[in-house]
Amino acid sequence: MEQTHTSHNGLAATPGAQRRVLVVEDDATIVDNIAARLRAEGFQVQTAGDGPAAVDTAEAWQPDLMVLDIMLPGFDGLEVCRRVQAQRPVPVLMLTARDDETDMLVGLGVGADDYMTKPFSMRELAARVHVLLRRVERATIAASTPRSGILRLGELEIDHAQRRVRVNSEDVHLTPTEFDLLVCLANTPRAVLSREQLLAEVWDWADASGTRTVDSHIKALRRKIGAERIRTVHGVGYALETPAP
Repeated sequence: MEQTHTSHNGLAATPGAQRRVLVVEDDATIVDNIAARLRAEGFQVQTAGDGPAAVDTAEAWQPDLMVLDIMLPGFDGLEVCRRVQAQRPVPVLMLTARDDETDMLVGLGVGADDYMTKPFSMRELAARVHVLLRRVERATIAASTPRSGILRLGELEIDHAQRRVRVNSEDVHLTPTEFDLLVCLANTPRAVLSREQLLAEVWDWADASGTRTVDSHIKALRRKIGAERIRTVHGVGYALETPAP
């Protein structure tokens, strides 16, 4: 039996309790397996099998997170993501049947926070859902206890209190994950952080199989703040470049 939803903001005794997850997937076997695993983790779950139903359900049910397949009848997951995010910000874990980096970058560009390529393990999917929800909770706490000041690295400005980024005095829209990734790099400018370090600090995920996720988010971040600001150290990781003193 599903638990009664009482509050979107209260922290629950178990990680998934009181959290609503909308699973959007047109394959009945996959959607049933995902829903069963997430319910076993303590989440409330609703499902939708096409684009229009996903948008309608998200508007009516107000989920805390959405697991969203890219390929859907009606209209695709990218359009679902655009429409849902226009209503209200919702963390999105996107699913793709193809290991296609273009799909991943487009998904991140329309507001997805993370992605997984099929086939995937239900254990990892459940872990990713927990991580995304913890990030939202951390961001809420950070907003209520803001750090003073704005970090300026040349023409790049990071406002911790408002979770805003500007480049050359122009606002840059980052997803919550992209913002956390940038802050992680900015905490030690010019220092090289390995993919595994970034995966552990930003995603709370220690499995090296997720390092492709880091690479794709770095590429999306480069497109928004300028490729020259993030240096790749081949075989190691990434560093945020800053102007010489």
